[in-house]
Amino acid sequence: MDKLQKVILYVDDDRDFRDAVRVIIEAGGYRMVEADSAEQGLQVFKAERPDLVLVDLMMEEVDAGTRLVRKIQALGSKVPIYMLSSTGDGFVAAADYGALGLAGVFQKPIEPKVLLTALRAKLG
Repeated sequence: MDKLQKVILYVDDDRDFRDAVRVIIEAGGYRMVEADSAEQGLQVFKAERPDLVLVDLMMEEVDAGTRLVRKIQALGSKVPIYMLSSTGDGFVAAADYGALGLAGVFQKPIEPKVLLTALRAKLG
């Protein structure tokens, strides 16, 4: 494995979404690590030290995604974090990324080109 390859952590309780996003991420030349809960996501974050994080808004609990974001930020991490949401375009359009400490919000299901463009902009 290329040691210079950027690592992306994707946290989502939906296996199908994780599998679909893995295909996109790996096709873009990145390595994906994953977790199926916010708790596991924090453990993987600490162990893998990813270059970027993708977090589903609603997992095992409605606010699990936002709690995970706060915990990662509480560690002093400056890693870009993107939230994924299936709650509708209204959330994506109305989200104040700065207030949430996010690099951005994506609507699920995410368009491959949109995701890869954002990854390249943040990671090169």
